[in-house]
Amino acid sequence: MTDEDRKERVNRELIEQLNELRVALPGVQVLFAFLLILPFQQGFAEISDSDRLIFSAALLASALAAALLIAPSMYHRLNFRRKVKEQMLFDTNKLMVTGIVLTGVGVVCAVFLVVDVVYGPTAAILATGATAGVYSLAWIVLPLLRRGEPEP
Repeated sequence: MTDEDRKERVNRELIEQLNELRVALPGVQVLFAFLLILPFQQGFAEISDSDRLIFSAALLASALAAALLIAPSMYHRLNFRRKVKEQMLFDTNKLMVTGIVLTGVGVVCAVFLVVDVVYGPTAAILATGATAGVYSLAWIVLPLLRRGEPEP
C-alpha cells in the first residue's frame, strides 16, 4: 500500500470528520427537540426549582452543542474552494469536541431531570453519576489513554 500524500490525507480526514458529524448531530437534535417540548407537557409546571435549573442547563447545553456540531458545515460552505481545508479540519475538530462534550452535559442533565421526576432525588443522583461516568470513560478517558499509541 502506498502512502497517501498530504492532499489525499486531508481529503480522507475531512470525509471521516463528516461521517462522525452524521453520527453525533442527530443525537443532539433529538435531545434538543425532546427538551423543547418538555415545558408544554402536563405536569411540567409542578417540577421543583432545582429541576427547572437542571432543565435549563440541559436545554442550553444541547442548544450550544447543536450550534457547534452544525458549525463545521457552515465553515465548509463559507470557505468552499478556498485553500483552507487543513486549517478547517483543525478548527472544526475543536468545535466538534466541544459540541460532543456539551451533548454529554445535556444528556446527563436530562437523565437527572427525568429520573428525579419519576423516582426521586436519590435515584436521580445515582443515575446521573452512572451516566456521567459511562460518558466520561467512553468519550474522554479511553480515547485519551489510547492517544499515545501508534496506528497499526
